[in-house]
Amino acid sequence: ARAFVSQPPLLFADEPTGSLDAATGESVIRLMFELNQERGSTLVLVTHDPTIASLCKRTITIAAGRLV
Repeated sequence: ARAFVSQPPLLFADEPTGSLDAATGESVIRLMFELNQERGSTLVLVTHDPTIASLCKRTITIAAGRLV
């Protein structure tokens, strides 16, 4: 969320919930998507969590170093 303060047009988030407990992770994801919608920015999100991936408008899967 701190990265949204400067209102960047593009934000990269690499496993933003990786070291968080479930409740905090859910809050962080909800906030990121809300700010993304409000600000109209592009959010590039890396995750291993299929639930989080399902929230994205577009997903790209990488397996064994290749786009699938």
